[in-house]
Amino acid sequence: MDATVAERGQITLSKAVRDALGLTKGTLLTVELDGGRIILRKNADDAVSRLRGRFKLPAGVTTDDIMRELRGRAPGDPVEP
Repeated sequence: MDATVAERGQITLSKAVRDALGLTKGTLLTVELDGGRIILRKNADDAVSRLRGRFKLPAGVTTDDIMRELRGRAPGDPVEP
């Protein structure tokens, strides 16, 4: 994937990347330099991360089941008749 640096030094991440990482307006990213590379990391100190591990799913329910209920069928899921 390519990105172009705008006049004010801004770049735009593709929707696919934002969706895959759960990036929304206001998400904090940590910027690191590694030689000639720029590394962006999602700040783990957000509200969702603070709640991670505090809730138990009912027996037999997976996180995939919950995500499908919230977002609908995922790409690659079988189509139910």
